[in-house]
Amino acid sequence: MNTQELRPTANMVVRGKIYSDNLIEVGGRGGDMVFLTPDVHKYRDVLPLGSPGKLADLYELSFDDILDYLEALGEALDVNKNPKLRRAMESSYPASPMSPTLVDASYEDMRWVFQRDVVRELADTEVGIPYLEGWVESERIGGVQLGVRCFGARTVNVVAGNAPIVSAITVVRNAILRSDTIIKAPSNDPFTALAIAETMCEIAPDHPITKHLSVAYWRGGDEKFEEFLYQPQNIEKIIACGGFAAVKHVTQYIQPGLELISLDPKRSMSIVGQEAFDSEDTMWDVARRIATDVGGYNQVQCANARVVYVVSGTDDAGLERINRLGEMVQECILKLPPQLSTKPKKYDQNLKASMDALRLTDMEWYKLIGEEDDGAAVIVSQLPNEVEFATLLNDRVANLVPIDSVDEAIQQTDSYTQTVGVYPEELKSKVMNIQALFGSQRYVSLGYALSGCLAKPQDGLEVVRRMGKWVTNEISDPEKVPPLWETSH
Repeated sequence: MNTQELRPTANMVVRGKIYSDNLIEVGGRGGDMVFLTPDVHKYRDVLPLGSPGKLADLYELSFDDILDYLEALGEALDVNKNPKLRRAMESSYPASPMSPTLVDASYEDMRWVFQRDVVRELADTEVGIPYLEGWVESERIGGVQLGVRCFGARTVNVVAGNAPIVSAITVVRNAILRSDTIIKAPSNDPFTALAIAETMCEIAPDHPITKHLSVAYWRGGDEKFEEFLYQPQNIEKIIACGGFAAVKHVTQYIQPGLELISLDPKRSMSIVGQEAFDSEDTMWDVARRIATDVGGYNQVQCANARVVYVVSGTDDAGLERINRLGEMVQECILKLPPQLSTKPKKYDQNLKASMDALRLTDMEWYKLIGEEDDGAAVIVSQLPNEVEFATLLNDRVANLVPIDSVDEAIQQTDSYTQTVGVYPEELKSKVMNIQALFGSQRYVSLGYALSGCLAKPQDGLEVVRRMGKWVTNEISDPEKVPPLWETSH
């Protein structure tokens, strides 16, 4: 048997055409998978759209046409009925950072982003549907009649592979903007965006939206290919989501005419007020909420909490309270439903080494709750300091830190802080307006870090608005706007 037959294949889709030849062998992230994919160098001349005038067919669509298309696509993306999507799901098991149970749940939940009301809310709140449909006119001070319209662009989307829904959101965002989109598939999820694109080719091969989506894999840092593709004559915007090294690498190609929208790597945290200790029932409620924010999807997403600052007090009584809360959190993580959280399929080796070293200490500074094989652990600091390896926390490992005042948590915030879960709700008013100045970007009710709506800013940016090109038309009536040529000296 040909050894290539044993490898899953990630085809390439370029604007309605599927390419499955000129295959090369590629290693997935972490060495857990090897897959085959077309050598992108063989197709570099077909991947760019070329003239931006080729976007014109998208402007023959009304917004309702776009809604109709995305709604039909969402119906076709039923993993129980779509063999392409099911194959993508099963092929993702080895390389995904999530266990198979969580991968399955993610694929089953994907369709909601294509729902008509969800897409309409996204377009209306993040851009404004009138700006997508035509010129929005108003008269400005001085008499100028101003028209404003949002146009699509030729884009490359470097998507993250920690959740399949990222590819679905990317397709929706670019469709409502009427953009031409090249999705660079990630090595830890080379199949999701491909399955969506192949489904589009099947249900509407000649539709303009199908004709303006491409999906390809190439190794990040392939300078020979990227120096060709990342040029203003090919691409106008790069939307990059990924690790520090990946995002930093893309910056070298930015030049006049080529914009980078960077969704930098993020970390998230929680702040728990002293009200958590009002009663035993309240403590269990807070523990369940913390466990959900920590353990949901096995802590692979930016929104997952890693460090939890608790206003327990730092005296002996305060440490007793937070240690008890830590025991409750660890117990609650283990009880999370399997479609939300499971024992990690393997532990990060750097994190494991740090945890092993912690176990060998006398635990004067930290209390470690959870055995090595439990699949969940809580490190409770015995001083108001996070554990030294806090940036490595993953695989359902949390660090609870005792503090005397929420000001101490605010001081630990920086530009990498994305989501902040807060309990009780009233505590938000004491932290949001100050902590946001330090860099935090999203506040949620404790326990809801992984919930929420699609129609909102992301990582401190109005991403969809930035992805569009905002064009103005200024009409000046000499009766209202004095002409410069008649200006007296």
